[in-house]
Amino acid sequence: MSTTGLAVTFVVVWWLIFFTTLPFGVEAQHDPVPGTEPGAPARPRLWIKALVTTVLAALVTWGIDWFVSQGFVTLRPATPP
Repeated sequence: MSTTGLAVTFVVVWWLIFFTTLPFGVEAQHDPVPGTEPGAPARPRLWIKALVTTVLAALVTWGIDWFVSQGFVTLRPATPP
């Protein structure tokens, strides 16, 4: 897979995993400050989630690259016989 293909795959996988991890460990505010959204999380821990997402996305991207490089899936059009 080309460098551009790896970068695009990584970005797509990163966002998919990030949106999947957002709900984990979320606790609602017990005493919401007036003027804030009552449903907003007290401590969203976005840096930890971004770090975990980056590691997982790198592993998944490596797996996709390995799967494609082994020939299990081809991303190129088939040439006519």
